[in-house]
Amino acid sequence: MRLCFLVEEHYRHDGMPVEVIRQLGSWGHQVDVVRPGGSLLRMSEAVRAGSHDAWVLKTVSGGPGLPLLEAAAAVGLTTVNDVRSIRGVRDKALASAIGRSRGLPVPTTYAAARPELLMEIPESEYPLVVKPADGSSGRAVHLVPSPERLAAMLPVLAGEGMLIAQPYVPNSGIDLKVYCVGGELYATERRSPLHPDQGVRERHVPLPAEVAAIVDQVGAVYGLDLYGVDVLLGPDGPVVVDVNDFPSFRQVPDAAAKVARAVLELARTGSEVAAAAFVPGVSGAGRIPEQPFGGGVPTPGVPAVRSSAAVEGR
Repeated sequence: MRLCFLVEEHYRHDGMPVEVIRQLGSWGHQVDVVRPGGSLLRMSEAVRAGSHDAWVLKTVSGGPGLPLLEAAAAVGLTTVNDVRSIRGVRDKALASAIGRSRGLPVPTTYAAARPELLMEIPESEYPLVVKPADGSSGRAVHLVPSPERLAAMLPVLAGEGMLIAQPYVPNSGIDLKVYCVGGELYATERRSPLHPDQGVRERHVPLPAEVAAIVDQVGAVYGLDLYGVDVLLGPDGPVVVDVNDFPSFRQVPDAAAKVARAVLELARTGSEVAAAAFVPGVSGAGRIPEQPFGGGVPTPGVPAVRSSAAVEGR
């Protein structure tokens, strides 16, 4: 197969996707790497229909790679994940609205184009977690204990563009990161960016059955095949605080080979989860959905995502 990976400079030497690209090459597949942040692109030539079996995006949110992936989808090329699903989770304000409307346990989310507008949030909602709507990798995530502290932070937040704010979910300071690859779920725990003093070594852990069911639902709601979900175990149960397309898959055993096999399968067959949410008979990526990003419930004829053997209670 011939594949095109869009890789921004931030990930140029990162094990994910470098090891995946190397693995695919060792299996005899041709992989072209395009660096949208460091190349002059002749768009009509870059996305010629039929030039690649699939396009794969590994870029930061808000980077230049997503428009190129959308251009590939517009001419009918296969993308991994579905390009509309990627757009749906990279905008955290949009992702929150979609998730809550589909029944996912997502915190109440406020969005503001200017940081001073966040001052209108009721004091009863504090402490708040404030972060850029297009943020990634824990960048610029702030725990804000009071309106007074928010007022003092306004100059810092001024250059971050669209912001979201959510009531802080009390937790142990440990984030649960769950990865989905090849229809299997893998859980790791790691220190929360809001609790840098927490002495936690990132490690693979068993996945609670309740969390596994939520992560399965995340894939159906957003139409994702390769993805990661950040979950907090709060006092009222698990809470989804972030969803990532094509994450790092850290601590997943034999991650490069698993991701490479998943990319090949999706290139061959397309995305079952995302395709089921789109109008039948309209071919190619970029199809028009009957409902945005699926209905949040299993689709008839589409098997549910199978969870890893490490899931507790299964």
